[in-house]
Amino acid sequence: MNSITIAQFSDCHLFSTKGGMHYGHNVFTNLTSVLSELASMKDLDAAVFTGDLTQDHSDESYQLFNQVIIDSNLSCPIYWLAGNHDDTLLLSKHLTAMNIQADKDITMNDWRLLLIDSKSDTPAGLVNEKQQGRIRSKTKDIENTLIFMHHHAIDVGYFIDKHGLKNQQEFWMAVDHNKTIKAICCGHIHQGLNIVANEQYSVPLYTCPATSIQFDPQADTVSALNSGPGYRLLELFSDGTIKTSINHLPQ
Repeated sequence: MNSITIAQFSDCHLFSTKGGMHYGHNVFTNLTSVLSELASMKDLDAAVFTGDLTQDHSDESYQLFNQVIIDSNLSCPIYWLAGNHDDTLLLSKHLTAMNIQADKDITMNDWRLLLIDSKSDTPAGLVNEKQQGRIRSKTKDIENTLIFMHHHAIDVGYFIDKHGLKNQQEFWMAVDHNKTIKAICCGHIHQGLNIVANEQYSVPLYTCPATSIQFDPQADTVSALNSGPGYRLLELFSDGTIKTSINHLPQ
């Protein structure tokens, strides 16, 4: 059975310099390690970055991300979304590496990768009416859709929920309208979780570990676990099934 392999990486929270530390972790080094591992994979068809590139909101942090991509020799197409920390105009301006693509609706074999903007005017997420329309829409002859977004559309039970998706009900109504959607992949929560479909949520939600730090879900605010950077791999089969794994590098 034909398949394609997608890597998701997220939440690198870079600073203007390579030495920037985020809760005791060198986020530049962590991102470099993840991209180096992805570059070593022979069968990787694409990578999707699901937001929060910057921590200090500097132009230099975007430029640093772009240079890290170039230096990594990761040759597959890389698609991106804005996180709540990011400025979409700065992403468009500075992400100029040859394999970085701005497309938000990608067809690969039997799959449609649909990148949904959930950025709002606050740290919380919002999928507006235009994005809901994109979710409801279908592509002729494509029976399998995978959504990528930054914010999580299901509460996960710790402090990050106060910055989660605010219009979850409207979002899920749009998802339910499109029976080609097989799963949703998001970042933002700095943990890798597999939340299965049930009576309330019609498709699985896969969250991505961060390249920067992993949040401690027992803490009342941001606190880093003593675990290394991570990413998610997804193997997408022509019959609509998904095989996925969460991968952490040593700290």
